[in-house]
Amino acid sequence: MQVKPALGVIFALCMLAIVFWQQTQFEIKAPDSTFITITGEQIELLELRGQPVLVTFWASDCRICIEEIPDLIALHKQFAGKGLQIIAVAMPYDIPSRVKQLSEMHSLPYAVALDIDGTHAKAYGNVSLTPSSFLISREGRVVSRVVGRLDFADWRAQIDAL
Repeated sequence: MQVKPALGVIFALCMLAIVFWQQTQFEIKAPDSTFITITGEQIELLELRGQPVLVTFWASDCRICIEEIPDLIALHKQFAGKGLQIIAVAMPYDIPSRVKQLSEMHSLPYAVALDIDGTHAKAYGNVSLTPSSFLISREGRVVSRVVGRLDFADWRAQIDAL
């Protein structure tokens, strides 16, 4: 009968180890990605070293992604002068014309890139859910990752600290 409490403790320790591993696995060097924007501009992440970068994967059919657009625009306006680069990466399944239409409709002031073949989603840990956002430090390390709605107050504080 003492096996059940021991199994509970082992299970709890395993869960803690998994949580710790997940928290630390993304504090790694960001992929040396080259993004192609919807305007044809080439953005090399390696060339952005020295600046904080927010890479956010989104889709034109993702309600949360669309709801976050005003907050991302505000974030851009607040921190672009301090060096923040925002790159919104449309998922491989998204329709490029729809991405372009939404970008124009919302007058997005930050870079919008297409991930036609899924290279970027794969490089960032096989991103499959949107939104998925990555904050990259000036040194090129992923310091934060969020799947789902961003807590913009928290991210403002993190960006300010960078």
